[in-house]
Amino acid sequence: MQTEAGFDLNSIMTQRGAENFPVVLRAVPARPRAHLLAIYGFARLVDDIGDEYDGDRLAALDWVEEEIHRARIGGATHPVMVQLTPLLTELDIDDEPFLALIEANRLDQHKHRYQTQAELAEYCTLSANPVGRLVLAVFDSATAERIALSDAVCTGLQLVEHLQDIREDYVEKGRIYFPAEEMARFGVDEDDLAQVRASEQLRRLVAHQCDTARGLLSRGDPLVASLTGWAKVTVAGYAAGGMAALDAIAGADYDVLRKLRTPTKARTAAHAIRLVTPRNVTDAKLVRVGRAAAARWRRK
Repeated sequence: MQTEAGFDLNSIMTQRGAENFPVVLRAVPARPRAHLLAIYGFARLVDDIGDEYDGDRLAALDWVEEEIHRARIGGATHPVMVQLTPLLTELDIDDEPFLALIEANRLDQHKHRYQTQAELAEYCTLSANPVGRLVLAVFDSATAERIALSDAVCTGLQLVEHLQDIREDYVEKGRIYFPAEEMARFGVDEDDLAQVRASEQLRRLVAHQCDTARGLLSRGDPLVASLTGWAKVTVAGYAAGGMAALDAIAGADYDVLRKLRTPTKARTAAHAIRLVTPRNVTDAKLVRVGRAAAARWRRK
């Protein structure tokens, strides 16, 4: 399993360039940078197993759980898991966030529909929120208030990803991450998710879900304001990536079944600058400044 093509260290880590947000900026100091990359690698490996592994996915996820215990004593066998050892030994982090991410992918193997927004949000407590908690731990910034704000931001980011992947999730994986009651409210049938273009009803539902996601991501404002240094910049980048992705969806008139315009680095940088710079500037100026900042952003 650990050497299977598609699940090796390089294949896992190169995927970070396709994320909505900068996983970690090159300028972040080496230690927290390594920890952030280790968190990303773990989350990506678990998701890829849950979504793409051709063998027994539940058995493979059990194997990853065993690898966590081995990583704590420096005995992990998969290169992605080996990266976790410094994180686990240097920081006061228990297994719970890692186990939650594994459990989300176990859930994906048998639960493919959600009835309410609250039920979907509960899923996000496993699939997304643990990542934010780990990021706060890396920067020794995990207070109860920040965790609550981070959970909201991470749930918002997960909703954005669901919106971007609606057709793929339904056609290729048989999963729907729209609440059934919301689909009924807007008159959307499951078959609508497999079309080439989104119906008017689906676009209205997507717009509604974008509003929900934007409200959650707005909790990034007080979260970023409470942080300092690289923690502030890093978290701002994550929240900004989600906001920029929502801008791209709105720019496509909420037709998420067509090829979406991906969030630009300039727009992401503009949102990040707004988050870390609490002063009144015009949106146009933010975009101009964002373009300049994006040119300096590099991902390893």
